[in-house]
Amino acid sequence: MKETVSLVSLGCPKNLVDSEVILGLLSKAGYSLTSRPSKAQIIIVNTCSFIRDASREAIETILDLARYKEKGSCRLLVVSGCLPQRYGRSLEEEFPEVDLFVGTGDFQNLPEILAKNQKAKSFLSKPTFLYDEKTPRILSTPSFYAYLKIAEGCSNLCTFCTVPKIRGGYRSRGIRSVLEEARRLVDQGVQEIILIAQDTTAYGRDLHDGTNLEKLLKGLIRAEGLRWIRMLYSFPNPDYFTEGLLKLMAHEEKICPYLDLPIQHIDDEILKGMGRRSRSHEIYNLLQKIRTALPEVSLRTSLIVGFPGETERHFRALLDFVEKIRFDHLGAFKYSAEEETPASRLAGSVPESVKEERLGLLMGLQKRISLKKYRAMVGRRMEVLVEGRDRQRRLLRGRLKTQAPEIDGSVFLRGKAKPGDWVEARITKALPYDLIGQIEKILP
Repeated sequence: MKETVSLVSLGCPKNLVDSEVILGLLSKAGYSLTSRPSKAQIIIVNTCSFIRDASREAIETILDLARYKEKGSCRLLVVSGCLPQRYGRSLEEEFPEVDLFVGTGDFQNLPEILAKNQKAKSFLSKPTFLYDEKTPRILSTPSFYAYLKIAEGCSNLCTFCTVPKIRGGYRSRGIRSVLEEARRLVDQGVQEIILIAQDTTAYGRDLHDGTNLEKLLKGLIRAEGLRWIRMLYSFPNPDYFTEGLLKLMAHEEKICPYLDLPIQHIDDEILKGMGRRSRSHEIYNLLQKIRTALPEVSLRTSLIVGFPGETERHFRALLDFVEKIRFDHLGAFKYSAEEETPASRLAGSVPESVKEERLGLLMGLQKRISLKKYRAMVGRRMEVLVEGRDRQRRLLRGRLKTQAPEIDGSVFLRGKAKPGDWVEARITKALPYDLIGQIEKILP
């Protein structure tokens, strides 16, 4: 038996899938896996470095795990993923306690890298790898849901974003590969599949063979045993939201009435500075088109405050936009100037105190919107997927069809059920971002 490996995964679900692939490859190669770093001879940190806060979290985690080289069984500390891909060999001097740096272009080679007595310390090839249905993968999510990555990289080239540099250009998996992996996941007991990519709506368009998201969804809905299909990270390009796609979403019960559209801003001057393709009127028109086709849709977005040049007028336009659209879920971030991005060279830097104030105003508005929307649900009976028990509230915790795991709110439930059960619950109380309900019955 080879050595024992412990892996710590940071960042978004796209990074989590990479971590699951790493675990699958290492297990196939004969390594033993443990969730306890103190018991591992090899510790791997799969990092995110999309923004400054993610890099900071990665650095803190690396330094925390390095102590196991003295107090635990660790002989090799490996940093993989976005951080080494972004900062390259400069990390070798900054982190002498790290033995290997493996970027996004080489993580699939970790079994071979670990097996050899490498003289090199950094492995930073250009990212071209795209896993498929034959790639080993060990799920780390609860048994009833899984993320399915349908494409890698990004070609949108937003001026504030580091993803194209870290992950490479957009490249889709073949539709047969995705459907085969989906069937295997369902055979394992997965009942909710969450499609992810940097831009799910662009899926297949780089293949130039007619593959697109609508065709993929039509294949997925035929999987027996699959209950929910959810999509995350759908770039708000009006051309991608075809009438066929929206009609399919409206009429197919398995497809969650949920769209995550990272709009970032609404003012045309700021959108232009961000390198975004859509303008304000196109975004408004797209949202109207979506809500007309899907009246019950739950809309999520992400926004940035404090982008270079953002004036009080620009920010007020953003607040007015959120007030008018009334998103169901919203995440907002303070702009951070990321090295080597075009936006970092723009004039008009916004003071940190102003960013903080604007973030507070924006999220305060969203809190009021969210609470009003949730209050309208009180008294309704709704389908809920039970995920587990919340120790703090001493209640069961679950999700609606309109709530994605980790990023959206929860439904806290009174009654008896077990993780993975589907229940009908009567909503009894609304909180700003969560609901409380009473289980009425277990659903088949």
